[in-house]
Amino acid sequence: MYKVEFHVHSIASKDSFLNRYLMLFMAKLKKIDCLAITDHNEVKFAMKNKDFFEKRKVKIIVGEEIFTQDGEVIGLFLTKKIQPNLTAEDTIKEIREQGGLVYIPHPYDEKRQKTVLKEECIESLSGEIDLIEKHNGRNISETFSKKQNELAEKYGLRKVVGSDAHIFYELGRNYCMLEKVDKENLLYSLEKGVFHERKFIKIAHFNTKLVKLLKLLMKGDIDEICRVINRKFKRRK
Repeated sequence: MYKVEFHVHSIASKDSFLNRYLMLFMAKLKKIDCLAITDHNEVKFAMKNKDFFEKRKVKIIVGEEIFTQDGEVIGLFLTKKIQPNLTAEDTIKEIREQGGLVYIPHPYDEKRQKTVLKEECIESLSGEIDLIEKHNGRNISETFSKKQNELAEKYGLRKVVGSDAHIFYELGRNYCMLEKVDKENLLYSLEKGVFHERKFIKIAHFNTKLVKLLKLLMKGDIDEICRVINRKFKRRK
């Protein structure tokens, strides 16, 4: 059996500091056999470091969490970057053209409305969806996981547990135990897989916001930092 962690973010995502050494250390510490690295609108880290990890006995699935006009869609087993801001339908076509699998992250989350794929899209595109998260490691409420599972059941979609790890301590908490992890056998293995789910770590969301601000500061993008801070204050008023 392979211990597989889906939906993992690296330093290539704007809100993660997970470099390859820290990720490898945690994979070995938590005995993770396979990581699906799905950075925001990017595949360069996964592609560049695939050999690095696999030489050290950690399999890598190259993926991308793509922001579409309708919410986020993940492509797995990709060979090149898919541009963001297309429609969900066109994004799925791009994933299919690469021979990839279509994966829907956090299909219900009241705190991440901008990134949740609209239910009408899930319904209309259900025939093209390979996987949907029944639980996301960053769900702040058990209700979100319940709703996600209900959506999977409602549209008869194959379930998966997504880690959504951005910080090192999130790795190894939400994962799947599968017999095979290659593209040809992954979906069948998930039907017989064993899912391990843990509640979110409360400080994780704060830490990713801090990481995002630190990265902007390191880039010298002061205007964007001010815009982010102003948005936060406006929401509190």
